[in-house]
Amino acid sequence: MNLLAFSLFLVIVALTLVITFVASKRTKTTSDFYTADGSLTGWQNGLAIAGDYMSAASFLGIAGMIALSGFDGFFYSIGFLVAYLVVLYIVAEPLRNLGKYTMADMIAARFNAKKVRGVAALNTISISIFYMIAQLVGAGALINLLLGIDYIWSVLIVGTLMTIYVVFGGMTATSWVQIVKALLLMVGTFIISIIVFSKFDFNVLKMFSEMQSATPLGEKFLNPGNKFTNPLDNISLNLALVLGTAGLPHILIRFFTVKDAITARKSVVYATWIIGIFYVMTIFLGFGAAAFVGYDRIVEANAAGNMAAPLLAQVLGGDFLFAFVSAVAFATILAVVAGLVLSAASAFAHDFYSHILRKGKATEKEQVVAARWASVGVAVISIILALFAQKMNVAFLVALAFAVAASANLPIILFTIFWKRFNTAGAITGMLTGLLSSLILVAISPNIWSPEAGAAIFTGTPLISLTNPGIISIPLGFLGAFLGTVVSRKKEPEAKFDEIVVRANTGIKGEYN
Repeated sequence: MNLLAFSLFLVIVALTLVITFVASKRTKTTSDFYTADGSLTGWQNGLAIAGDYMSAASFLGIAGMIALSGFDGFFYSIGFLVAYLVVLYIVAEPLRNLGKYTMADMIAARFNAKKVRGVAALNTISISIFYMIAQLVGAGALINLLLGIDYIWSVLIVGTLMTIYVVFGGMTATSWVQIVKALLLMVGTFIISIIVFSKFDFNVLKMFSEMQSATPLGEKFLNPGNKFTNPLDNISLNLALVLGTAGLPHILIRFFTVKDAITARKSVVYATWIIGIFYVMTIFLGFGAAAFVGYDRIVEANAAGNMAAPLLAQVLGGDFLFAFVSAVAFATILAVVAGLVLSAASAFAHDFYSHILRKGKATEKEQVVAARWASVGVAVISIILALFAQKMNVAFLVALAFAVAASANLPIILFTIFWKRFNTAGAITGMLTGLLSSLILVAISPNIWSPEAGAAIFTGTPLISLTNPGIISIPLGFLGAFLGTVVSRKKEPEAKFDEIVVRANTGIKGEYN
């Protein structure tokens, strides 16, 4: 056991628990629990969004994928960053103006139907759990490497901590844990990047030149096609990454933590700059791991490459930097999973329990209690599923969550804002089509089935060759929403759409509210 790493782990845990304790004193109402009562400023929410977004996939998965696959690993960084242009220009302000606590609030602003809320809540819970599996896999591998604790117990430790943050501190605790984590992650990544760059005499051309002979891939390391040999698969992945962020529940709820749409837009700008700088630095992490850690050692520690960044820190800075970076990675996972648990719990308590089961008559105390119990349930389900996904690269797992979000949520958000004829039937059909098509395509893909024993969850021949379903499931989500609207004879009041357009752009409420 690395005692230094263990000590820093304890410091991180203690710091986050103190934040949770302080936040718990301020978490009394549903608004406090769901949205921190809209009290965050633009830069605070921007840091929190960045903290939410720079997950285990970013820090562990992408660094490992670049180290093992070269150029192809960087596709994730590009996709994740470009995605925020969609969020900035299309989603952020309308979502803040139309919604209150969850994405379903935005849709319900136009379609006041229980079925719409129910399906939207189902999507949110499904996507959150899918995304959370990736974080728990990264946490299990990290703690197992550092402390020698069995993978199962590692996942249980993280699962317990994330549940504590949400149950007691709500959005306030979650937000500040994410802010602290974002700052620590940027500092750790910057230090490693500078050290790596110094090894190449701060010369970009020299770095790229030397990388052509630093790995078993040789010159192919800097060219595409090492991992994604199927062009359709490549397009599918990037579609999911670019469009998926605008449908991720734990990102969308962050726009309700600020006072107005202008602040929401400012927070996206802050987040984009922070995330952009971070993803540029993932190049140095991946290149450095490939050059100074080596392919064999990376694979030996974790076949998917998830431990490349901590191993690079150890090679460059010894045990202290190794312990610091590992503790930061641990904080990264804790912050992200807390946000995911909160988004799923909010969907259950606010959309399903309060509006459907209790028909809007649940008291604030009852909603908070329901959200806290939902947090426990979501955590348990995610932990169980994570135990079966130990050998998967966490960056890939997150990409699948992006595909589901882009297929099931984004079409409904866009049609709600921009299509006058869109109706309740179209919203329900689109959400279910996007969700089910994504899950079915994933279930028959090479990530679940492989002829090679141990390479995937099950041994067998996959029915499709695509590792990411986005190129099929995203158009199906839009098509389902379109056909559901066209086939249905029900027409929504035109005045309602006119009011939605005004409200989405100005925040002014009309007669229907």
